Amino acid sequence: LFFVGLPKKLSQSYQNQAVNAAKLFFKTVQGSKLITEQIERPRPEHKLPNVLSKEDVAAILQASQNLKHRTMLSLIYACGLRRGELLNLKPENVDAKRHLLIIVNAKGKKDRVIPISDKVIVMLREYYKIYRPRIWLFEGQEPGTQYSETSLQKVLKHALDHAKIKKPVTLHWLRHSYATHLLEAGTDLRYIQELLGHKSSKTTEIYTHVCEKSLLKISSPFDNL
Repeated sequence: LFFVGLPKKLSQSYQNQAVNAAKLFFKTVQGSKLITEQIERPRPEHKLPNVLSKEDVAAILQASQNLKHRTMLSLIYACGLRRGELLNLKPENVDAKRHLLIIVNAKGKKDRVIPISDKVIVMLREYYKIYRPRIWLFEGQEPGTQYSETSLQKVLKHALDHAKIKKPVTLHWLRHSYATHLLEAGTDLRYIQELLGHKSSKTTEIYTHVCEKSLLKISSPFDNL
């Protein structure tokens, strides 16, 4: 009944905040523990990740003619990075000799190491020769300034327009696609969890629901009629 008075289409986080406020009010002001126990939280949403085909990913990356833009998008997909993780990268985070990317102080204050594709290493070396980043691996127009989230989103939109992809693709779709394509290639789910920096294996397991390889193994009962 508590949610009847709330506007519709509120996010789950907003609803949780409303529940917390109500519980605090009844507990501290009204002194009623019974009422707080009767206030239920919204059921958690279980949305499946949006995944691009390998062909769509290739089209997006090839549509970026600017080396800097192509390198940024390629690194997000090739290493399954979050947007903030890419923008916070520094030149020293790239171990070109060992083909490794070191993500420092990521989500959950957790560091992790990710292997980098040989092709991306070549791209990074070419990028570094031309742009010579000082502080951040990807800098804004002014040397030493961090590339902005807004500009990065515009880079993706520009690539989508040129690739003529009409789907509402976000940067996080590239991360989802990385995880799903790894799973389809037979990579163990535990390794994918480490590569993505997930604290819980349950978070990673959601990719099994969109894995094409797993879905194709399922035959319709209609075929057995």
